[in-house]
Amino acid sequence: MIIDTHTHYDNSRYDDDRHEIITALSKNGVDIIINIGCDMKTSRASVKLAEAYPHVYATVGSHPHYVKEMTDDSLDVMTKLAKSKKVVGFGEIGLDFFHNHSPQETQKYWFKRLLWLVNDLKLPAIIHSRDANDEVFKMIKHSPVRSGVVHAFSGDAALASAYVDMGFHIGIGGVVTFKKTDMLQEAVAVTPLEKILLETDCPYLAPEPHRGKRNESSYLTFVAEKIAKIKGVTAEAVYAQTNENARKLFGI
Repeated sequence: MIIDTHTHYDNSRYDDDRHEIITALSKNGVDIIINIGCDMKTSRASVKLAEAYPHVYATVGSHPHYVKEMTDDSLDVMTKLAKSKKVVGFGEIGLDFFHNHSPQETQKYWFKRLLWLVNDLKLPAIIHSRDANDEVFKMIKHSPVRSGVVHAFSGDAALASAYVDMGFHIGIGGVVTFKKTDMLQEAVAVTPLEKILLETDCPYLAPEPHRGKRNESSYLTFVAEKIAKIKGVTAEAVYAQTNENARKLFGI
């Protein structure tokens, strides 16, 4: 059975069939999903989903796109939400210098504060890094956080190894199945299977042969098969090890 460690089933693209998809997960080989919070609204929605379904867990967080909306009051509310029974991680948090929906200095200010909050809460961090790999790594290195996952990893093999040495897991999703992703595939090759997590980021980043469509957790079979090919192991070995990795990291 698969554990999808990064989903957004609260997204409006599932408004017409959310319940049907979530209740059918086990029939499609998916044991557990972790729904990720990106701001106050989605953090609350993630906790609500987790409370409604036994096989759904949640995180709360503030994605770099939305930290421009953060205040000390919202931080207090988020802290309380993070203590909900089925919250197993904190994030997404990080930096996104590709879109820059929040000013870069604002992103860095809140990323630093949220890293320290993660440490206080003793939860694993879900790290978002886009076009900011050096800065994200540097800020984490200078924080006390040593547990979590670098979501949708986009760096090279050296960076993957550096994160693993620091205690982090590497999140691998549909992008690894795309053409011209040699750098990511090299990162997968050097990352111990014990440090890899499967994730969809659904509804985004559907793997081949579903690229461009709405992503679903059952599509992780294509990701697992690609990882298995890169690592020279069976898909079953990938399922078993990544399942164990997720359970250990998130305390499920």
